[in-house]
Amino acid sequence: MKIDHIALQVENPKEAAEWYRDEFEGEILYVDETWSFVQMENIKLAFVVKSQHPEHIAFEVDGFEEGDRAKKHRDGTVSVYKRDPFGNIYELIKYMEEK
Repeated sequence: MKIDHIALQVENPKEAAEWYRDEFEGEILYVDETWSFVQMENIKLAFVVKSQHPEHIAFEVDGFEEGDRAKKHRDGTVSVYKRDPFGNIYELIKYMEEK
């Protein structure tokens, strides 16, 4: 299983994305008022506002378990948020296949 991204809470997602781009040569994939996405060489970092998104680690999957309530996101991905036995939030994320 592949780790897709790690999401960290910040007050200003755009500012955080720009800092990580400039400081660590990341590529900004997306930015708006509530979240931003920065591609590093081996992983993506998401910067999210607390009122919209939880801090989490995301794993890329091919599908979900029966009974999972998957949510479609504005970027076309579909995901499910869950908690591990230690209280941490993790996301299972599926990218839609390109045609």
